[in-house]
Amino acid sequence: MKNQSQTNLSRFPVATIGGGSGQFVLLSALRDIEHLDVSAIVSMTDSGGSTGRLRDELGILPPGDILKCILALSPYRDMARKLLLKRFSGNQRLRGHSAGNMLLTMLSQYSGSFATGIEALAQLLDVRGEILPVTTDKSTLVAQLTNGEQIFGENAIDVPRGNQRQKIANVFLVPHHANQVTVFPRVIERIRQVNAVILGPGDLYTSIIPNLLVPGVREALQKTTAKLIYVSNIMTKFGETDGYTLESFISVVEHYIGRSIEVVICNNALPNDKVLDSYKQQRSTPVKIHNYKKLSKQYQLIEADLIEQEASIVRHSATKLAQVLLPFLQPE
Repeated sequence: MKNQSQTNLSRFPVATIGGGSGQFVLLSALRDIEHLDVSAIVSMTDSGGSTGRLRDELGILPPGDILKCILALSPYRDMARKLLLKRFSGNQRLRGHSAGNMLLTMLSQYSGSFATGIEALAQLLDVRGEILPVTTDKSTLVAQLTNGEQIFGENAIDVPRGNQRQKIANVFLVPHHANQVTVFPRVIERIRQVNAVILGPGDLYTSIIPNLLVPGVREALQKTTAKLIYVSNIMTKFGETDGYTLESFISVVEHYIGRSIEVVICNNALPNDKVLDSYKQQRSTPVKIHNYKKLSKQYQLIEADLIEQEASIVRHSATKLAQVLLPFLQPE
């Protein structure tokens, strides 16, 4: 029988950085790997749907991406998703809100702390790991386009209006109540303690980069001895990354971190023709490598079929992603 010190030695602490559906799939991949201690660092700029309404009406931090992470790390994930992602349809005030968003909002307001509300819901669902908001300060994500135009709010950036839009040149955070946004302290502690940091997959400018804009996160990543792993998106996205190659994604992430990534994981399979055609109509195409030889010299490049083939939308398979990540997440 192992004593406590031996048990600790066998653990492998890992942090994920992102938000949205991409981080949900990544955490689903990591959840059942027994020796991992997972810390999910989550963007706090979501402004769409139920989350956006709660943020505007009640002045709370956005609960949506946090809720997805809690569900991903819960052993009751399937049952909890059916209950907590169900949306109300009766009362006009409740209509469109998810049960989980409302529950997390209530727990946060009753406890007086968003972080405490997260911990309470995580405890209720027996979450394996911890979910950390990158900040508990309210802010708005702003994108500056190549023509100088500025777009305010994650939802407006994420869903462009019209058929044409200039490319994103830069993104930044505008704090609501202070000179700058402050990082949630445990985020820095975890980045210092973990053996690996996994960035992505997820919308580049609205799920991943917002975490890196919070003061202290970039600096912590520059100093960490943890292995930096980037999981690339499978498809480009109109208004954010249309025309991007894999090298483009990597360049943007490294620009906002201020250092190089070590491991790059990318998909090398194509969705079925029906799904691919639907994405073409949305001006979305598979992410391609521009110069394989050069890229493979710069990074430990891992290519694999990562697509959830049975899905009607293009997304990573949690099972396939776990298999590819596992060799990089082994205790010494």
